[in-house]
Amino acid sequence: MKKLFMFLAVASLMVFTANIASAQEENAAPAATEQVAEDDAEPVVDLFAGSGEEVPLHQALKTKFIEGGAGFMSLIIICLILGMALAIERILYLALSKTNTTKLLDAVEAALEEGGIEKAKEVCRNTRGPVASIFYQGLLRADQGIDVVEKTIVSYGGVQMSQMENGLSWIGLFISIAPSLGFLGTVIGMIQAFDAIQAAGDISPNVVAGGMKVALITTVGGLIVAMILQIFYNYIIAKIDALSIDMEDSSIRFVDTMVKYNKK
Repeated sequence: MKKLFMFLAVASLMVFTANIASAQEENAAPAATEQVAEDDAEPVVDLFAGSGEEVPLHQALKTKFIEGGAGFMSLIIICLILGMALAIERILYLALSKTNTTKLLDAVEAALEEGGIEKAKEVCRNTRGPVASIFYQGLLRADQGIDVVEKTIVSYGGVQMSQMENGLSWIGLFISIAPSLGFLGTVIGMIQAFDAIQAAGDISPNVVAGGMKVALITTVGGLIVAMILQIFYNYIIAKIDALSIDMEDSSIRFVDTMVKYNKK
């Protein structure tokens, strides 16, 4: 899983770097000059009106990325890439951790009747997922009594829960950092606007427009990244809750199975 995470992170960074380079090249192209309207001229028309061409979504995103400032927008995008890589790794891990506990319990019970503890261990070793690992740890201490088996299941269940929650703190960190970076860009954009006002000695819209645009774009970018990661975070939490309930239920049934085996 660590190799998969690193592969996803590197691939995403490569795509991100290519997009930045493309956007900078297109942004460096000479812009069309605007004609200054006279006092009695008609209102200025939209630059895109009548062109018959719509701006592609990826081109609009690149433009907004450059306008928002490459520094802060790059940090926000990095938060998105790393957060998504962690989220995808967790989703794949939890998907592989899902086990048909009813089928596993039936197989363990049948193995106990046919070949005893060793046969049941083999069934657990050949089954993936945290539930099978918990059963295996319980079977290792089957000769020490039911109380020891139950305590082992509880303890190792906590270990499995920690493994399932691994990486969630980093996703939560990126959820917090992304809007914070956006708000920091907002503050810097406002400072730039006031510096422009001070330098020009005027408070006209043209003077403050640049700084205000940076402030708004970085805020929107940070909030969008945080919302995307929050959706994945809540989905992962829901999957972990479902798996933990399944683990607890199957562990109780496993202890009952071991009690019946010991009575025989």
